[in-house]
Amino acid sequence: MELRRIRTNGTEFNVALDGAGPPVLLMHGWPHTWQVWREVLPLLGGRRRVIAPDLRGLGDSARAADGFDALTGAGDMLSLLDALGVEQAEVVALDAGVPAAFLLGTLHPARVPRLVLMEGTLPGLPGGFPAPPWWFGFHSAPGLAETVLEGHEAEYLDWFLAAGTFERRGVPQEIRDAFVSAYTGREALRCGFGYYRAAEQNAAAISAAGRLTTPTLAVGGNTVGDLLYRQLTPIADDLTGELIPHSGHLVPLDRPDAVARLLRIDSATGPDRAAASG
Repeated sequence: MELRRIRTNGTEFNVALDGAGPPVLLMHGWPHTWQVWREVLPLLGGRRRVIAPDLRGLGDSARAADGFDALTGAGDMLSLLDALGVEQAEVVALDAGVPAAFLLGTLHPARVPRLVLMEGTLPGLPGGFPAPPWWFGFHSAPGLAETVLEGHEAEYLDWFLAAGTFERRGVPQEIRDAFVSAYTGREALRCGFGYYRAAEQNAAAISAAGRLTTPTLAVGGNTVGDLLYRQLTPIADDLTGELIPHSGHLVPLDRPDAVARLLRIDSATGPDRAAASG
C-alpha cells in the first residue's frame, strides 16, 4: 500500500492506494479516515485498484476553510480521479461520504459504473430518520462543538466508535487511535463538523440532482438499516439493497468480509450483485 499526497480542486488530499485491477474509490464518513477500510483491503487480494482518500479537511488531508458540502465533495473526488488518470471507478461510500458519492454518481454517471452506499441517509429526499440523531444539531451549530470538545476528543469519539459497532465492541485499537489523532484539535474538529453544517446545501443539491441512473447498491447495518434503500427507490433506475447481519453502523470494520464480497471481481460475472432488501 502507498500513501500519496495529491493536490487538486484547490486543496491537498492524503490518499491510500493499493492493488491493481478495476478501480474502486472508497469514501469514509465521520469520525473516520481512510483507515475505516483498512481491514477490507487484505480481503480483496490485490484484485481492485483501491483509491481511499482522507476527505477534504479530514485525517492527513490539508485543513480546509470551506467546501464541506456534498457538491464540492463530488467535485473533489472527480478531480482526484482525473489526477490519477482514472476514467471510471466504482464508488463506495459510508456515512457522511454518502451525499457526495450520490451526487458523483447522479451527475457524472459515465464516470461511475456502480455505486455502493453504506449506512447513510440523503438530506433532501423523504424517508430518512423520523427525527435527526441528537448530535446532528450539536455538530451543526457554528463554532459550538469544537469549543466544547477541545481537550476531550478521545472520550467523545470513543462513544461513537462503540455505539457504531455491533454489540458496542468498538474498533481495533490501532484504528481507534488513528481516528482520535485525526480529530484532535480545534481545527480538525471544525473540519469534521463542517460536513454537518452543510446539511441545507446538501439537501438543495440532492433535491435538484434528478434521477439516479447509475447501478446502485444500498447497504445497511443495524443503524440506518433499509432507510437509504427506501429513500432511493422512487428516484433510482437500477437499485438493489442488502442488510448486513451482525453489523453496526461501521460495516467495513464490523463485517469487512461482507464488504470485500461486494467488491471482489469475478472475471466471468463482474462485481457481485446483492438481492434487494425490500
